[in-house]
Amino acid sequence: MKFRKRPREEPEINLIPFIDVLLVVVIFLMLSTTYAKFTELQIKLPTADTQAQRDYPKEVVVAVSSDGRYVVNGAAIAGRSVEEMTLAMTDAAKVGKETVVIIHADANAAHQSVITVMEAARRAGLSQITFAAQTTGSAGAP
Repeated sequence: MKFRKRPREEPEINLIPFIDVLLVVVIFLMLSTTYAKFTELQIKLPTADTQAQRDYPKEVVVAVSSDGRYVVNGAAIAGRSVEEMTLAMTDAAKVGKETVVIIHADANAAHQSVITVMEAARRAGLSQITFAAQTTGSAGAP
């Protein structure tokens, strides 16, 4: 018995469905991706063009020096802990809980020093906090 040899067909891969699927995936990724640069974050701190300084009848003025010392209403605080700041702010704010805390922080003061003042104000029950800033006209003046 002799069988005829069939001509051998080369296998063929149909690429059209594969390309269609890849095109749908690429379009989906393009539409759902947001393009943002997180590695190049440039921050410029704002300057304030303030009008006349508002006079608060009930205020606690807290000054923060560049080396982390605190002064509350002109009285220096011996320590630098949150508990000592809370006691000093509570004593200074005996007028009431509507007292406004004004933070005068040095431009070179550590961020933690300002956060300490804010935490002490929260513990003392003082929720109105504002920051003092120099006007742009007097920023370079002595």
